[in-house]
Amino acid sequence: MNIEIIAGSPRENSVTHRVALFLKTFLEQHTQHTVNIIDVREWNLPLLQQVFVSVEDTPEEFKPLSKRMFAANAFILVTPEYNGSYTPAMKNVLDHYPKQSHKAFGIVTASPGIMGGMRATQQMQLLINALFGIASPHMLVVGNVDKRFDAEGNLLDNSFQKSIDVFVKEFLWLAESLHPETVLN
Repeated sequence: MNIEIIAGSPRENSVTHRVALFLKTFLEQHTQHTVNIIDVREWNLPLLQQVFVSVEDTPEEFKPLSKRMFAANAFILVTPEYNGSYTPAMKNVLDHYPKQSHKAFGIVTASPGIMGGMRATQQMQLLINALFGIASPHMLVVGNVDKRFDAEGNLLDNSFQKSIDVFVKEFLWLAESLHPETVLN
């Protein structure tokens, strides 16, 4: 199965990116799935002027991104909370690829604050529904992210491992149920 983690913070020193790094490594170590990170900082997508409906219909500089988006069986969206919602950069990427029918989505929010981006999770559920995706109801909300993960994506707070395990287990159950042909035995 191809899982793309979309790291949605455009900030240079994003603390939420730490969670994306951790999840990539964790999934690679515990599954046989292909896991990559789409970092919004690496793609200078313009504000939406064209919806990319296929790789062939994508402007040349974004074809590598389109190949990954269309090949993904599931997504994990990682975002900080911006004014009660996810980042505009995350929205812009997903607006370019508006229909993700029958694909599983994991929701991860993170913040240095204690609430961990809780309000953004609600907005992301609405977005996933609009994409025709299927959101896992088990979300990973990471408060105090700067104290739980270091800059390289290593877990600093072992008491948080149970929350990670539940999120990953439930996300994988959904993704593998939707795409059983991609599960290696």
